[in-house]
Amino acid sequence: MQRVHFIAIGGPTMLNLAIAISKKNNFQITGSDVEIDEPAYSNLKSNGLLPDKMGWFPEKITKNLNAVILGTKTKSNNPELIRAKELGLKIYSFPEFIFQQTRSKTRIVVSGSHGKTTTTAMILFVLKKLRIDVDYVIGKAFDGFENLVKLSYDPRIAVIEGDEYLTSPIDDRPKFHLYKPHIAILTGIDNDEKNVFSTDEDYVEQFQKFIDLMEIQGRLIYFDGNEKLNGICKNLRRDLVAFTYNTPENEVENGITYLITKKTKIPLKISGEQNLQYLNAARLACRQIGVTDDQFYSAIVDFNGI
Repeated sequence: MQRVHFIAIGGPTMLNLAIAISKKNNFQITGSDVEIDEPAYSNLKSNGLLPDKMGWFPEKITKNLNAVILGTKTKSNNPELIRAKELGLKIYSFPEFIFQQTRSKTRIVVSGSHGKTTTTAMILFVLKKLRIDVDYVIGKAFDGFENLVKLSYDPRIAVIEGDEYLTSPIDDRPKFHLYKPHIAILTGIDNDEKNVFSTDEDYVEQFQKFIDLMEIQGRLIYFDGNEKLNGICKNLRRDLVAFTYNTPENEVENGITYLITKKTKIPLKISGEQNLQYLNAARLACRQIGVTDDQFYSAIVDFNGI
């Protein structure tokens, strides 16, 4: 039995990870937090994961724990964290634990300054329609994917939305540096997070490191209409295979956007240039795991956004 304790279990990503892990055989989950609001409170309660009392309880941290997972708001002086360090327990941030749980799977990681959730959702939507079972991490729920995290034993593929926010208050690495993708999507680089990375140079460097940390012979899919992204992709590792994408050919008739392919015109439920770009990125990612363009197009016609 694997015993895992969550510090700050009430955070959105933490509770979804806790729920996902609790559904795996041979895992026993506990957690603590000082305050848990709705809907997190009800979600944890309905899954049998709500702490008995609010607060930090170092006595919950024992040598019997196989791992302790830190929420993004966990402070370095948290008494449970201090106790875990004293006992020499394995301590993971959210992205570290996701990597540990998916290290034997083919990881598709979607990153960039914008469009991560939409692109990830498109990939998940298509794979579900094609009945391809995958693990996943996504930033926002949508129809058919009410839980933000799914981790299980059987799927050989994991689709992960990877953002550039810092891993935790005690780990200043961006989250997406820890996922080490086999297949990566980069939608663009625009520094809107100057409160995290003070200069554009520092921000761009994080994406360069993300590429450098890809698995050997990885597949990189990136938007070729972004100057900063084109800049860091000029001198890629020799083992990486790169694919560029842009806005696919399309036309609008009577308010409906049609995707124009070599074979036909495909009516879509989405519109807008950026959404079409994200669709193109999702198509290329799915192609890397054996989904044909025809299969992709037949599934994506029903995607209506998130």
